[in-house]
Amino acid sequence: MTHFLVTGASGLLGLNFCLAVDGKKHKVTGVDYRNPLKWINFKMQQANLTKPGSIERIINEVKPDVILHCAANANVDDCESHPEEAETVNSHLPGEIAEAACNHKIRMIHISTDAVFDGETGNYSEIDMPNPLSVYSLTKLRGENAVLAANPQALVLRVNFYGWSISGKRSLAEFFVNNMSEKKQVKGFTDVVFCPMMVLDLADVILEANDKGLNGLFHCVGPDVMSKYDFGVAIANQFGFDPDLITPASVNDGGLTAARSPNLTLSTKKIVAALAHPLPDFQSGLKKFQSQYQHGFPEMIKTLVE
Repeated sequence: MTHFLVTGASGLLGLNFCLAVDGKKHKVTGVDYRNPLKWINFKMQQANLTKPGSIERIINEVKPDVILHCAANANVDDCESHPEEAETVNSHLPGEIAEAACNHKIRMIHISTDAVFDGETGNYSEIDMPNPLSVYSLTKLRGENAVLAANPQALVLRVNFYGWSISGKRSLAEFFVNNMSEKKQVKGFTDVVFCPMMVLDLADVILEANDKGLNGLFHCVGPDVMSKYDFGVAIANQFGFDPDLITPASVNDGGLTAARSPNLTLSTKKIVAALAHPLPDFQSGLKKFQSQYQHGFPEMIKTLVE
């Protein structure tokens, strides 16, 4: 049984990973700073990992086999307004955790982002040169570089995922469902394309990549390319909402603070070859997302916050 230490355990990926994985061939201990959790099936530690000595203390107490580092400031516009905090959390902290993991001979998996590219061309491979457009994407790029510099055996995954979060506001999919379920009109960007993956599918890929001992940099996004508008329409059709509630729009009309990359399609040939099978398709992931909705999962996880 592999023991995972998961940072950012109340975040979208961290929480879904912990709930899905703990007790099923694996053991999980979550670490979080801002959101104490209750009624959970996994052990939990409260810690500010940016505080000196906290990483060593947690590692010595938990004694994990693998550190899955999900914790980050992923609010793109907030990072633009608070660059120093973004630098601390997204750039410095990953390197410090990676160094500690290396010293303790613990495997390290670091979650990065597709947003490290400027989106001018798309279909980026792992050898293409990043060109971040925002504070968020720049600090995340520095974070992945710090991880691999401190711990060359670490696994860094550039991802784009969706799912249900404690706040109900952490993914674009939630935005569409929350508004369309109340018959509210929303905008869907037609000039931003990406490759979304359902968070439970990403959790499965993380487990498999760890089992295979993958290390280095990999792109791990969904195999299907779509615009943000197409994504919303797909959700509407799956959930039985009115797709006409989504107004086609340009990202320039979205009122966003930070610049967004127009084409964040990534090549996943490297990880597909390493896993020796295709990545989970979009439609099957969307069905899982709807099934969780039908079974009350979004409301259940909101009760986990103390």
